[in-house]
Amino acid sequence: MAEITIKNVVKRYRDGYPAVNDVTLDIADSEFVILVGPSGCGKSTLLRMIVGLEDITSGDLLIGGTRVNDKAPRDRNLSMVFQNYALYPHLSVFENIAFPLRLRGGRSDEQIRKLVEDAADTLELREHLSRKPSQLSGGQRQRVAMGRAIVRQADAFLFDEPLSNLDAKLRGQMRTEILRLQRRLGITTVYVTHDQTEAMTLGDRVAVMRKGVLEQVASPRELYEQPVNLFVAGFIGSPPMNFVPAAVRGGTLELPFLSVPIRPEWKDRIGDRTVFIAGIRPGHFEDADLVDAAKRERGVSFKVQVDVTEWLGNEQYAFVPYEAPADIAQQLAELEQELDSEQVRTQLCVSVDPSSRIKDGEQAQLWLDPSRMHLFDPMTGQNLTRGQGQAATAVSQSRASELGSVPTG
Repeated sequence: MAEITIKNVVKRYRDGYPAVNDVTLDIADSEFVILVGPSGCGKSTLLRMIVGLEDITSGDLLIGGTRVNDKAPRDRNLSMVFQNYALYPHLSVFENIAFPLRLRGGRSDEQIRKLVEDAADTLELREHLSRKPSQLSGGQRQRVAMGRAIVRQADAFLFDEPLSNLDAKLRGQMRTEILRLQRRLGITTVYVTHDQTEAMTLGDRVAVMRKGVLEQVASPRELYEQPVNLFVAGFIGSPPMNFVPAAVRGGTLELPFLSVPIRPEWKDRIGDRTVFIAGIRPGHFEDADLVDAAKRERGVSFKVQVDVTEWLGNEQYAFVPYEAPADIAQQLAELEQELDSEQVRTQLCVSVDPSSRIKDGEQAQLWLDPSRMHLFDPMTGQNLTRGQGQAATAVSQSRASELGSVPTG
């Protein structure tokens, strides 16, 4: 096992396009780090550079403190699990798992048998060792690929979207198996996915990438509660964060559906700015009728016109259309080049208790604690209120300290 250090790494193709642009990331020994982002953000390219399947244009890659930029993949002692399993169809499960051991040599047949059977027991594959990959389910094939990674006794595991070919139920099961395996073996793991559910449930820390750039690295909780910018805030969380135009008028922050006093902790951060993007998680709204009196005093209640609702048994969503004031809309339109056109919408998604009696086409009274709201600079996208909550940061720093690494987010 070993730490992985990525220093100012760049991958630039012949046309000059930087698929990975000046990424720096320290991954501690035994840490489970997720690389997440939309398609084309550079996460798989970065993983392939770690394993040696892509050349590094500039920067340094160290494994266990040793620079490996020029080392061949076979000399880096890393195990990679691919999206498509990469199994040999003509070989049995036993021989697929044993393949890297036979390739490297130096072990007797008895030693190979013991290693393969131990891995098979760990992954509950013992009864399938004589079968061919075509006789296995998708989840079993993925476990075979993981078994092949385990027997190598590598310094780190690398996973490239290993669950994307599985159905939703099986993905959930395999997430649990991968996490349990990583915790049991205590091996450094880097895992690439575009699925934020995988990112939020598996990783000690999550590295969010966009257009080749590392936007934020933090614990899943910190990413959710303290996103560094509009992109991270909108990418992490399901349903996504609501982005609402807002403006300062006197000592009040005006949103299309409510007004709240400017909070003391906001004043130094917002400076002279007058227009913002307010970010509110759907789950931070509540049905005012279900909020107790003591709690209600800490927030504000306001009326809205509900368009449609979705009741899902254990959760319920209400969708509330709104119209931004003309002057705010105009100012934001002038900044359109800096914003994702999908980020500022004209309806709220509100998550309320499934027992709520909010109905389609009717007025409802909602409640919100303004201290949970984020304010983003519409020009830069930066979160101006980030860092006010200390609980999430403390969780991230505690885990990083335990692993011997400090979050870079």
